[in-house]
Amino acid sequence: MKSVNYQVVPYPKSRQPIVDYLTVARSKHTIHGILEFDVTAPRQVMREHKTRTGESLSFTAFIICCLAKAIDENKKLHAYRRGRNWLVIYDEVDISTPVEREVKGHRIGTPYVVRSANAKTFREIHREIRIAQVEEAGAHTRMQRSGLLPNALTRLFWMLLAISPHLKKKYTGTVGITAVGMFGKGAGWGIPITDYTLQVTLGGIAEKPWVVDGRIEVRDILSLTLSFDHDVVDGAPAARFAQRFKELVESGYGLITDQGDG
Repeated sequence: MKSVNYQVVPYPKSRQPIVDYLTVARSKHTIHGILEFDVTAPRQVMREHKTRTGESLSFTAFIICCLAKAIDENKKLHAYRRGRNWLVIYDEVDISTPVEREVKGHRIGTPYVVRSANAKTFREIHREIRIAQVEEAGAHTRMQRSGLLPNALTRLFWMLLAISPHLKKKYTGTVGITAVGMFGKGAGWGIPITDYTLQVTLGGIAEKPWVVDGRIEVRDILSLTLSFDHDVVDGAPAARFAQRFKELVESGYGLITDQGDG
């Protein structure tokens, strides 16, 4: 009988909080929209700014700025159920995004919440994210990421967030945005498991032939997934939101007016 070579290694403790989160998040009735945005114009503005000043502007900050504006125009898109009969609709659009920060001497992705993003300019969001990238993660995040909290407590934590809109907002914001395009070049979409009413997943950016004013041109096209809690958001409002979000991104909302600040 041929011998089988293998090894058994400890399961990383840092993964357990993620497993607990996914277990709770799977209870959501999530629907997904797979979209493509033409980001040629905003990326050109960013390239010109870097050539002129040497500063790299945050593409994630730009998307957050556009996302907050679109939600601000219809706040039901980030509402949360409280029990069976109530919706909690917040004025502040608090957007959570992964930021690479220092945790016990290692650089890892940790959640960071841009509070009241709908009241901030692109430049303010950009600066906030850049500052967050050089700060050490808070104690609660460090404990979660290191797996020091017992499994039962982390599972209870996520369950409490799932039923309490106010706790959800306090610890993880009202909207989630993440990027998977950083792991490779070219087009590609991500389909998340999420406990947010609205989650945005940024995929890759690829050059593609695109119809512009009746002509075919090569454009920078962003692959993007919008995920909605169908218990809260129906298809028609989701489609209208997606169209407005697309208009803001493709027009470079916030970038042009904020350039004088740089």
